[in-house]
Formats: sequence, structure tokens, C-alpha cells
Amino acid sequence: MSIHFDPDRQVAGYRSTMVSVAVNIVLTIAQMAIGLFAHSAALVADAIHSLSDLVSDGVVLVANRHSQKAPDAGHPYGHRRFETAAALIIGALLLSVGIGMLWSSFVKLQSPENIPKVHSIALAVAMLALVSKEILFRYLLGVAKSVRSSMLAANAWHARSDAASSLVVAIGILANLVGFPLADPLAALIVGLMIIRMGWKFFFVSFNDLMDQAVDEVTAERIRGHLLSTPGVHGIHAMKTRKLGDMIWVEVDLEMDGALTIAQGHAIATEARKRVMQYEPVLDVTTHFDPVASSAGQSGGGSPPP
Repeated sequence: MSIHFDPDRQVAGYRSTMVSVAVNIVLTIAQMAIGLFAHSAALVADAIHSLSDLVSDGVVLVANRHSQKAPDAGHPYGHRRFETAAALIIGALLLSVGIGMLWSSFVKLQSPENIPKVHSIALAVAMLALVSKEILFRYLLGVAKSVRSSMLAANAWHARSDAASSLVVAIGILANLVGFPLADPLAALIVGLMIIRMGWKFFFVSFNDLMDQAVDEVTAERIRGHLLSTPGVHGIHAMKTRKLGDMIWVEVDLEMDGALTIAQGHAIATEARKRVMQYEPVLDVTTHFDPVASSAGQSGGGSPPP
């Protein structure tokens, strides 16, 4: 069994996450300090969101380190599900932060007469956060796509949710400054709803992956096509797939000419496995040789290798 590990993938994940850590430290301090000074509930809520990013960055760093470990006696399939677990934790974190923000905003909206006017400096900080988070999102998503990491993608979209929330916060602060005091806590409430939505998405998808959910039908069809195009493979059945982090594990029964020798059957199975792993993010393919009559349809596209 061959398990592939990419050290460049781990390094890219570490570097990009450290950039995110630096940005979030600066923004959390600035948003919290100015939010309290300027009496902006929305900006304080955005600071809490940035703080949650720091926690998620820590989760990503730990998962990025452990997910690339080689298989061992206790984990013969490797440690790639650390990434899925990390995405699940990030989703749960987003859900909890969003719910907390909703409650805080609801309490403030019950007493509108106690909502103070926000200082104008809060708007400048909100705009700075908006620009910073959008740039960070584009950077993190580019890295995630280049190394095919759902964990890094989750962290990137967390940054995008921050950018969107900063936009809402900026609008709320601006409305407060022009004479609509309820706009600030309303902006905080909207940010909370946005965070809950994103958190549920990550939590639900990661939970299903941990429950050995199969890949989507389009990906499954591509895998079937690679297998059936292998010379000597007359058909396939009982194909099963499951996710291991960002990779796929495949189990399949290959139908081959029953007159083949063990060596010939092994060669065909090896070629089928190679084709799938060459074109898809497949970690390994476990095959079983099912003999069929030599007159079976030649869907495999050729004669078996000698």
C-alpha cells in the first residue's frame, strides 16, 4: 500500500496560516480597542470574530502538522482526517461565536435609548479591517487551491466571512453616525447570522466526511471511467469511495478474464490503480480480481498485458 505525503503542502499551509495569524492579531487588538473607545457594538463583535480566527488558525496549524504524519501501527490509513476534524472544529467555533453575537445584539436592541452614538474613528477601522480581510481571503484561497486543502479553504472562507462582516459593520457605523443609532447593534446581529450560516456549512460537510460519506457522483463517474479504460478490465462492480482529508480512498472489484495468471491479473490491477491515482486526488485503490468468461465484452479497451 502506498501513501503519498507532500512536504510542500505542509509548508504552504504553515506559511499561509502564519500570515493569517499576524493579520488577525493586529485586527483583533485594533478593533477591540477602538470599538470600546468609540462605543461600537458592531466593531467589538467584529473583533470577537477576528479573535475566533486566531483560534481557528491555531487549530489549522495543529492539524496541518499532524495530518501529514506517515501511517503507524495505530493509524494504518494515515492521519489525514485531522484536516476534516479541524474543519469541523472551525465550523463549531463559528456557530458558537455567531450565536453569542446574536444574543448580545438582541439584548442591546431591547434598550435603544441606551445605545450611544459611535465615534467616527470606528468607521476608519472597519474599512481597514474590510480591506485587510479581503486581501487575506484571496491569498489563503489561492494557497488552498494550489495544494488542494479543504482545511485551508475553510480558513480562507472564514476570512471572507470576516470581510463581509466588516462591510456590514462599516455600513452600520456609518448609519449610526448620520443619525440612526439602532444601525450599530443591527449590524452586529447581521454579522452573527452570517457567521452562523458559514459555520453550519463547514460543520455539516466535515461531519459527513467523518461519517465516510462517498464522493459526489461526478467524481465517482470519472473514477469508473479511468478503471474501465484500463486494458484487460472487462467491467467493475461494488465500487466504494470515502474521504480521508482531501484525498479519496477507493475499493473496487475488477472483472478480468478468468484464464489470466495471477501475475497478469496483478499487472492489470496495478495499471488500473495507477490510472486513477494519476488523474484524481486518490490516496489508494484497493482492488479485488473477479474472473469472468473470456468472451465478456471488451469494455476495457484492449488485451491484457503479458
